[in-house]
Amino acid sequence: MTTLAIDIGGTKFSVALFDDERMTRRESRVTNRPGGPDWMLDQIRSIVHPWGSLERCGVGFGGPVEFQRQRVALSTHVGGWRDFPLVERLRELLNAPVIMDNDANVGALGEADYGAGRGARPLFYITLSTGIGGGIVLEDGTVFRGADSWAGEIGHLTIRPGGPECLCGARGCFERMCCGLWLERDYGKPAHELLRDPEFVDRYVVDLAMGLKAAVMLLNPARIVIGGGIAKAGEALFGPLRTELRRQVTGWSRARLDVLPAVLGDDSVLWGALSLANRSS
Repeated sequence: MTTLAIDIGGTKFSVALFDDERMTRRESRVTNRPGGPDWMLDQIRSIVHPWGSLERCGVGFGGPVEFQRQRVALSTHVGGWRDFPLVERLRELLNAPVIMDNDANVGALGEADYGAGRGARPLFYITLSTGIGGGIVLEDGTVFRGADSWAGEIGHLTIRPGGPECLCGARGCFERMCCGLWLERDYGKPAHELLRDPEFVDRYVVDLAMGLKAAVMLLNPARIVIGGGIAKAGEALFGPLRTELRRQVTGWSRARLDVLPAVLGDDSVLWGALSLANRSS
């Protein structure tokens, strides 16, 4: 079965074609933020049209999604997406069934089924990139979305009360303190450069562990998998992070602290879009 997988992010977007569980084509492009949805749909059309007919499509969107309505709620990083009928527009464009979820939930499925989360349930997945999102895969392999599709939005948990203002309007959010967008704005360098400095990493993991501690204490996951561009720093980040997380987690807690980088790299959401489509069939 041919499945189109789409990963729409605030910095870049990617599309891939799967023949059953084999990725046969893949392309990424930089997101034109002022272009909004119409620009994005035109880009997808130009990439996918030469690939021929499709049987279905799975989408991971970089922002809150109303899963039951299959509609984009908004993007906190790119304008023009509020209450946007992306699934309907893609269905018309592709002439195929389409299913969508937010990119963190979709990335969680990808790592749970094909990556670093295999065999670990419940799994908590965090995407640490332009923004921060979380996805929860339960023991039966389903995604926990909560009553209104907002479960897992760990990026907007307050970790520094009275801290700097986040794009969401609150102060001291996990995302505001730790995501790539704000690291570059605050320090004048992209995250991958900042994370080469061990002294910066030692300071950075204090806030990062503070956010992850909330997931550990609330969910007691069998494993935490971290994806997104910042996770590419590898052991230079994960070593100090594990040490700091162990220091912060409540002393009497025997919760496991199994924290791994995503093994699918930039493709976690693409593989997760395949998983999402598989589950909807």
